[in-house]
Amino acid sequence: MKFTVQKDHLVKAVQDVMRAVSSRTTIPILTGIKLVVTNEGLTLTGSDSDISIESYLPTIVDDQQLVDVKQPGSIVLNARYFSDIVKKLPADFVELESDSHYVTTIRAGKTEFSLNGFDAEEYPLLPQIEEHETISISADLLKFMIRQTVFAVSTSETRPILTGVNWKIENGELTCIATDSHRLALRQAKIDNNALTNEFKASVVIPGKSLNELSKILDDNNEKVDIVLTEHQALFKTKHILFFTRLLEGNYPDTSKLIPSESKTELTVMTKEFLQAIDRASLLAREGRNNVVHLETKGNTLVNISSYSPEIGKVVDEIACEDIKGEELKISFSAKYVMDALKAIESPEIYIQFTGAMRPFLIRTVNDSRTLQLILPVRTY
Repeated sequence: MKFTVQKDHLVKAVQDVMRAVSSRTTIPILTGIKLVVTNEGLTLTGSDSDISIESYLPTIVDDQQLVDVKQPGSIVLNARYFSDIVKKLPADFVELESDSHYVTTIRAGKTEFSLNGFDAEEYPLLPQIEEHETISISADLLKFMIRQTVFAVSTSETRPILTGVNWKIENGELTCIATDSHRLALRQAKIDNNALTNEFKASVVIPGKSLNELSKILDDNNEKVDIVLTEHQALFKTKHILFFTRLLEGNYPDTSKLIPSESKTELTVMTKEFLQAIDRASLLAREGRNNVVHLETKGNTLVNISSYSPEIGKVVDEIACEDIKGEELKISFSAKYVMDALKAIESPEIYIQFTGAMRPFLIRTVNDSRTLQLILPVRTY
């Protein structure tokens, strides 16, 4: 194998596939990155058997030569050393050459490294996915949907299914739901369903960890990402990246019953002001086991946000609301959960619906029913 590749493109491709490489794997060869070079281009693969990422560099892009292939071939190189080396090479082009004993020489400018590699034939094959139904969604919308839901997945392994985000497709609409049983985040979006049959339905659970890694790889643009969902795997395809993830097995709980249909108290408030007030109140609540903040409505336009810790002290903050409708209310909740929800909301103004002091409450964006955050209150005596 012998080829030359443009350094910046190689560094980006290596960083992308590194996201799937784990140092703690029972299969030693998976600590490496697989490189396959053909006359068409260079393919890099990283995998930890849960996530697999493939990045492709074609020989020519926009009349610019990225890869110059002298001799096709393949090799697996230690991911950590290889990624550190390519980042620090001095020149704009990198030459890689491997011999029959898998020893790979990496040259750039006057610098030369030699790395022991492994036989690429021993590297596990990527999942084979039958592409019956493909959905398309723009990269920036997909990143938004991940960001607005993935923070609410459970971090506890007692119910593994809750460590993932439930993706449901029905009537040309994608719904993403995440819950850790104390809070819930929901985001809906229309999908480009030209390629879909209208009867197409799917419900899968994608690990939160996989979605976080996917979000870091996607560019902030409106290029389409093609998504293929099968029984055990999901595949996300962009122009030069294939991202495979296994799905979580089991039935996701029916969360529709959790969402209250009526409310007793409603308030409209500026997102940033509300977030800052809760942040200040949580300064004294952090030590506590549950980081609890209290909210109390005052008349038609004021809300008191307070926190009390017997050992430390207390804080009371008052903020003006655009509008308060319905019954007076006193409620306590986790500051962290509400702050996480508010940070995921893109709107300058929010609308909160309460159904009583001990019932879940909803945070919505004004004029948009497609984003919803639900939080369970905390019982305080």
